[in-house]
Amino acid sequence: MTTPEATAEHYDVAVIGAGVVGCAIARRFTLDGARVVVLEKAAEVLDGASKANSAILHTGFDAPVGTLEADCIRAGHAEYREIRDRLGLPLIECGALVVAWTAQEAARLPALIETAHANGVTDVAPLSAAQARALEPALGPGVAAAFRVPGESLIDPWSAPHGYLAQALLNGATLRCEAEVHGGVRNGESWRLETAAGPVSARLVVNAAGLFGDMVETRLLGAATFRIRPRKGQFVVFDKTAAALAGHILLPVPTATTKGIVVCRTAWGNLLVGPTAEEQEDRTTATLDGPTLARLRARAEEILPALAGHEITAVYAGLRPATEEKGFRVRAEPAAGYIAVGGIRSTGLSAALGLAAHVRALWDAPLRPIADPVWPAMPNLAETAERDWQRPGNGGIVCHCERVTRREVEAALTGPLAARTFAGLKRRTRVTMGRCQGFGCGAEIAGITAGRLAVPMLPRDGDE
Repeated sequence: MTTPEATAEHYDVAVIGAGVVGCAIARRFTLDGARVVVLEKAAEVLDGASKANSAILHTGFDAPVGTLEADCIRAGHAEYREIRDRLGLPLIECGALVVAWTAQEAARLPALIETAHANGVTDVAPLSAAQARALEPALGPGVAAAFRVPGESLIDPWSAPHGYLAQALLNGATLRCEAEVHGGVRNGESWRLETAAGPVSARLVVNAAGLFGDMVETRLLGAATFRIRPRKGQFVVFDKTAAALAGHILLPVPTATTKGIVVCRTAWGNLLVGPTAEEQEDRTTATLDGPTLARLRARAEEILPALAGHEITAVYAGLRPATEEKGFRVRAEPAAGYIAVGGIRSTGLSAALGLAAHVRALWDAPLRPIADPVWPAMPNLAETAERDWQRPGNGGIVCHCERVTRREVEAALTGPLAARTFAGLKRRTRVTMGRCQGFGCGAEIAGITAGRLAVPMLPRDGDE
């Protein structure tokens, strides 16, 4: 990780924002031969919209036909499948059931299947209520009809972007955290960006600042062409004992504004319910509220009645960077050396690699791709493959709920993409994210990380 510099170091491309989309864009430009810097305002990567999502790799079956979003999801889905073995990224190919619970919802299924076919997802199959129940015996009463989407899958929402950025860094890119962009000036062929970590010069600026994309655009161009309207999503996580209740990702019939409440397993063996879709003005705080979480649980127990006998181990909320329009807000200004990548909502995880390829194509500067790039091997945290606790020499298990070893924690604290905050360490290892939420291992983790995080777990002597 580069330390701030007093003078402006020059790059080909400055990517503003280290969320999943920014990480994928940095990887694409780096592999294509550009000298890249990633500028992140937070102390840690994936600290904005990308820190909370439903961890589904979508096919794009229900995306608006003919849109950039549909194209990028399709391309991103394909590239993830192409590169995941080389990066060591998990893929749980469970498929999804889109379930109609009323006659009115059932009447909309044929149109959704037509949309899937138009989006190139031709293997969807309509199901009667009895056929859906045969595939998912734990479904509650009231199923009217369904269809199956075989290509919908579960992934680790954090190891993927960590892998994208790690590959960029190992092949020459630079990451600067705590580097909020305060402004910039275009001088001839280059930008000079003023950041909290010092000045940066770049030929091209890619604004992938997520929840702050419109503010960054205003700081650089004087005005923004879109407005971020944060959309909060609250989630409930059931204990691992509940995961066996759902083999497929259980999707509702989507509405014009949201994909609705999803019930699915996670790559780590839990059962997830959410998200809600709540508009708010606050761009940084996603609060939880009891009545909404209670409604989520109640809806989950209508979908899978046996959930009533299982415990909830965690709840969380995230913010999606929605805008005044539904589609992605991607725009290039070649003369200004500027590309905006805004309005990337819940499909960003699936579309990230496709968006990266699209953004690269918007910049016609000649580059020489790296002939033999380095491929990092990301640590596996998914329950569907061998974990580190099953291998010798791991230093012992530190977090027994999630079976995280000392070796995994130590590895996450080293290297070009070392964890800089406790939240970052959790996303890299899952320590303290199990049913005890750190009660059993918090003190040991604090000891291991002492003096090694930019933001310590425990206050230091002299801290207020």
